[in-house]
Amino acid sequence: MAAGGSMARRKLVAPGLMGEFDAAADVVTGGLMSRAVEPTAGEHHGVGHGACANCGTALIGSHCHACGQAAHVHRTLGAIGHDLLHGVFHFEGKIWHTLPMLATKPGELTRRYIAGERAKFVSPIALFLFSVFLMFAIVANLPGWHFGGDEWLKPGLTGGMAQAREKLVEQRRAADKAVVTLSNEIKAERADAEPDAAKIAKLQKRLAETIDSRAGLKQAEAILPAATPGDDGLPTVKAAPGSPGGSWVEQKWQHVKENPKLTLYKIKTSAYKFSWALIPLSLPFLWLLFPFRRDVGLYDHAIFATYSLTFMSLLVIVLAVLGAVGVPSWLIVLAAIGIPPFHMYRQLKGAYGLGRLGALWRLAWLLFFVTIVTTLFTLLLLYLGAAD
Repeated sequence: MAAGGSMARRKLVAPGLMGEFDAAADVVTGGLMSRAVEPTAGEHHGVGHGACANCGTALIGSHCHACGQAAHVHRTLGAIGHDLLHGVFHFEGKIWHTLPMLATKPGELTRRYIAGERAKFVSPIALFLFSVFLMFAIVANLPGWHFGGDEWLKPGLTGGMAQAREKLVEQRRAADKAVVTLSNEIKAERADAEPDAAKIAKLQKRLAETIDSRAGLKQAEAILPAATPGDDGLPTVKAAPGSPGGSWVEQKWQHVKENPKLTLYKIKTSAYKFSWALIPLSLPFLWLLFPFRRDVGLYDHAIFATYSLTFMSLLVIVLAVLGAVGVPSWLIVLAAIGIPPFHMYRQLKGAYGLGRLGALWRLAWLLFFVTIVTTLFTLLLLYLGAAD
């Protein structure tokens, strides 16, 4: 009954409002998840007295020294709002220490957190989870960020070959008709008792241009492969010999072709659900940058990767919003190309105590490794999107 009532209520809500509600829910969920991951380190609610409400140990400070629970326990309705705001926005000051340093001094932030300064900064994984949820919640509702819905999965659009060839054939046929029409007009004008030389010259010029255009269309048409009967424009995956239902790859690809909207939905959902996978995928490649450094380990690389991914998520949000409010696209593209490498360089140099040369050659390799990690993550999303 509860599920049925929930469905009924959702039907009463306008589709546009549902999208806004879902986006807001994503933001709150991200904040609550971040709050659940990060302990309340460094938060002070006064010295406790009596016994711990959780384990009964005598309190000697603001937190129980046995189980870690805060001595001061909220039991008011307003406390729920306080926890929500704290979980989403971290109003108590830690976020305002972390974000400026993440943007301007990422290397120092990474180094200080690894060294043990935890109370004044938001933990990397908490900030990462929140930034990823915030990115998907905001970007998904901005104009120009929908990538055509599921159009890219529809027949004839994946490779584009069949559709492009059809358009070329249509344009070439139109050019053929235009050549015949112009030729007839020139003949008619010349056969006139008083032919107009200027008009004939214009028609001849248009005819020459049309013939040149037709030649280019024919050449392009010859390059593109011809469509075969029954071809839907999508690559064909052959079944394995002796396999009655086709190979596993063929079955998955057929599922994608038959359910493009479902596939796209799965990819979008998996993108933020499995965004954390970018961290372990990055660790082996970061280790390759420092194979002989005994003073840095996988934990250090994990903190580096998490803070870096968090900054990139926040950068996407900022650039998307700037594009939505009318900032020139060339400026957005320039920022998207230039800011990430510069931020990586600053973080490498500061976090690992590198010189300029050491940071630069590692940056070059890191950018190459980023393409590998991105490719692996994309393949993971495609696999999850094609799964039943």
